[in-house]
Amino acid sequence: MTDAPAASPAKRPPRQARVGLTSTGARKAGSKNTRSRAREFALQGLYQRLVGKNSAADIDTFTRDLAGFNKADAAHFDALLHGCIAHADALDALILTRMDRPMGEISPVERAVMWIGVYEMQHCPDVPWRVVLNECIELAKEFGGTDGHKYVNAVLNGLAPELRGPEVQADRARHPAA
Repeated sequence: MTDAPAASPAKRPPRQARVGLTSTGARKAGSKNTRSRAREFALQGLYQRLVGKNSAADIDTFTRDLAGFNKADAAHFDALLHGCIAHADALDALILTRMDRPMGEISPVERAVMWIGVYEMQHCPDVPWRVVLNECIELAKEFGGTDGHKYVNAVLNGLAPELRGPEVQADRARHPAA
């Protein structure tokens, strides 16, 4: 009688590192482009505005001195920070049309991310709407609450047809499952 070798459990190949991502799935700083960095700095500045009520000039001066700002698109940062602050009431009015709760129940991070998204959809036609949406989801994942990115996605995706109608329609016609 021969003993059959015990069946060994199936071995999985070793996990491969995902290049450019942190352990939480966020993009590593080294893999971010200049506009992504500008959005991050703008988000930090808008948070200072919402929480600390700091002036745009003070936020701008402070942010430009932060480590890594030289790797950001300064012109895009200016547009986002100053544009979102100047149009805050209009941005909130648009965002509120797609929200199911009062603005006071939204974290300042998610609110600032939605400001960036709506502002870019309105004032930055060179940035495709899907890029705006993806960048804002990434910001919310990295800096917001656990599921805040889902709410940001729902609100911005709901506003996209209103703010970028022809572009959204054309894109969805090309990719019907999206």
